[in-house]
Amino acid sequence: MEKKTPLYDLHLELGGKIVPFAGYLLPVQYETGLIKEHMAVRTAAGLFDVSHMGEILVKGPDALGNLQNFLTNDFSDMEIGRVRYSPICNERGGIVDDLIVYKFAQDEYFLVVNAANKDKDYDWFTRHAKGKVDIVDLSAQYAQLALQGPKAKAVLSKLADESALPTKYYSFVRDLPVAGIPCLVSRTGYTGELGYELYCAPDKAVELARALLKAGAEEGLIPCGLGARDTLRLEAGMPLYGHEMSDDITPLEVGLDMFVRMDKPDFIGKQALVDKGAPKRVRVGLTLTDRGIARENSEVFRDGSPVGVTTSGTLLPYTNKASAMALLERDASQPGTQVEIDVRGRRLKAEVVPLPFYKRS
Repeated sequence: MEKKTPLYDLHLELGGKIVPFAGYLLPVQYETGLIKEHMAVRTAAGLFDVSHMGEILVKGPDALGNLQNFLTNDFSDMEIGRVRYSPICNERGGIVDDLIVYKFAQDEYFLVVNAANKDKDYDWFTRHAKGKVDIVDLSAQYAQLALQGPKAKAVLSKLADESALPTKYYSFVRDLPVAGIPCLVSRTGYTGELGYELYCAPDKAVELARALLKAGAEEGLIPCGLGARDTLRLEAGMPLYGHEMSDDITPLEVGLDMFVRMDKPDFIGKQALVDKGAPKRVRVGLTLTDRGIARENSEVFRDGSPVGVTTSGTLLPYTNKASAMALLERDASQPGTQVEIDVRGRRLKAEVVPLPFYKRS
């Protein structure tokens, strides 16, 4: 049975179309529709309920050592108050999940993981933990809102001390009052836009959401659902677990090399990545030159031979182009390469293009 986030009743009140997602009932869109929600984030601001995400605390004298082993990125030089992204690898080099890490203190790290993988990740960490470390699932103690778009700062500044807001990308402030509600506010997001993610107590989530929507009304802020969240991240070339990432796909194949620190002494999956050598397939962008839309799991051909498969795809609202991400053989991955995508038995022409499809100016 699916769970409800603290904002469930507010979603209904605002006209949200509710669907099951990652074990939760969440709005896929509102009466405004996906395209208007997507465009609001690109041109003004959008507010998302991401309370389904999981939060895990890793704390203790050996917290850092465990993170260094669990995760592919390097956290040895991370400063308190900063956020860092990382994949988690299994022993075969495949991706268990991807997450972001907040450093609270020298021995305390706050991990935000994908909702569908929360229990799997927590089990993975506890099974591989070593030494003096406590790993605690805090997911029930937090609601999370994402305020995204070029006017996000203007909206948030009406409810919080502007001088106290995090300024650097991937930084955060704890216990910042927003509309009088204590929040962790981070300069992070999953849309390709300026934005913030706000964590608060679940019983304060509706009050916080209402305050943000009221403060942002004249800035063009509207509530947004899962549909726009997906099209925004795809347009921004951001991989999604279960599409571009899985237990059988390595972070090097997805192009996440900068988050895989092979110069670290070790981490789970490092030897497997060494043994595999240079990836034989890589993540690319595709833009269709024929009319039509390619979704995920469509086979891609070059000169009549199969060279890979699409992982996500749709008509992107801001660029107004039918585009997809795909995993293709390396020799078919160069921008400008002409390919065909099998869409329900029709071969649609497409071209390999650089990622992301959209980049904020």
